[in-house]
Amino acid sequence: MENAIDLHVHSTHSDGTFSVPELVEYAHNINLRAIALTDHDCIDGNVSMRTLCQKVGIDFVPGVELSTEFQFPNNGIRKEVHLLGYFIDEKNEHFRQYLSDYLHSRLHRNEQMVEKLQAHGISITLKALEAQYPDSVITRAHMARFLLDSGQVKTMNEAFKKYLGDDAPCFVDRKKVQTADAIQLIHDAGGLTVLAHPPLYNLSHKALDTMICTLKEAGLDGIEAVYSTYHNNEEQDIKAFAHQYDLLITGGSDFHGRNKAYIHLGKGRGNLYVPYELYERLYDAHIR
Repeated sequence: MENAIDLHVHSTHSDGTFSVPELVEYAHNINLRAIALTDHDCIDGNVSMRTLCQKVGIDFVPGVELSTEFQFPNNGIRKEVHLLGYFIDEKNEHFRQYLSDYLHSRLHRNEQMVEKLQAHGISITLKALEAQYPDSVITRAHMARFLLDSGQVKTMNEAFKKYLGDDAPCFVDRKKVQTADAIQLIHDAGGLTVLAHPPLYNLSHKALDTMICTLKEAGLDGIEAVYSTYHNNEEQDIKAFAHQYDLLITGGSDFHGRNKAYIHLGKGRGNLYVPYELYERLYDAHIR
């Protein structure tokens, strides 16, 4: 993959199954020129990944993926939206405090979900999850993997459908920052903000236009236009939005290792290609 990059990657610090050293080795073996670590609501892997990428000559983007809530201005409808932050200063105290507070609220939510799983006859404890996934921010993906590995479900999909999905009986909603506030939070930490995988929000063209327009006014810098699971003309549609609103274009696989085994680093489902020039434009915007 000549001049290929991947700007959407998860490690064991959130819900991926590859450690930071394993990610860098993988990226080096497939000749990626640049990579971003975008763990969910966590920046703990950025320092070590930067060092390892420097050793093998891969350009590194310290990143994060924040879970946010967008409220449509015309009807008040709320939607969970993921925001990618790039070139985050991991030493920024305000940003670190936000992540610490969020981690505390996630821990409380995990306790509630574990209690619900137990009430549904599932053998699981928070202590067992933490022992099986040390140094990770425990997410629903970890719970699903635990159920699968312990033989209590046959597939990850079954775990989500029966217990952990948004409409499943053991789901507990979590506190989310407003998307506009998250944009400001990332900017204050020296980063650039990118709307992650817009087609996955299952919005009409008009509703997505409203979202992008509103977020652009709030300071949005870019949009993820190249992604593993886009269908038909979705990439072209998102690139058109980028042109319309003067937004940077980024792309990535959303690699999670075994938790999304059908997605490969740098290649997605096999036909993903994110060119190095998108990294160059992102870097140039960062240093301006």
